[in-house]
Amino acid sequence: MNNASNPGQMTIRRSGEKLTRSPAGVSTAPMQIESLLDGSHDGENTAMCAMLDPGTITKWHAHPHGQLLYVLSGTGRAQSDGGPIITLHPGVSVWFASGERHWHGAALDDSFSYISFQAVQDSRAVDWFEPVEMRP
Repeated sequence: MNNASNPGQMTIRRSGEKLTRSPAGVSTAPMQIESLLDGSHDGENTAMCAMLDPGTITKWHAHPHGQLLYVLSGTGRAQSDGGPIITLHPGVSVWFASGERHWHGAALDDSFSYISFQAVQDSRAVDWFEPVEMRP
């Protein structure tokens, strides 16, 4: 089994075992990220739990095979390029299609956490773009 790919058998991770900060420059402030599944080869899946402080949002980005978000807590916001900003609450799931430019993040006055699932293509699960310019 290659440690950099999806496990080849049942694998258990305990909460906090793979907790890190987001890479610099992907959001307006660092986010806490807990890796749930580390895919790195084409067709494998990645999954993570993200915890954002109030007002933290990602840059515009897209996923080669799409992304599923499932909201765990707080109040979030999301927007597809050219669409309205949508408010997200616990229990809501959001699907972003393959290559669909979007962002998501915490409301200005509430934290936000979610689980996301995305598949790998050409050794990547996400393509990052420019920061979001919020209009008043």
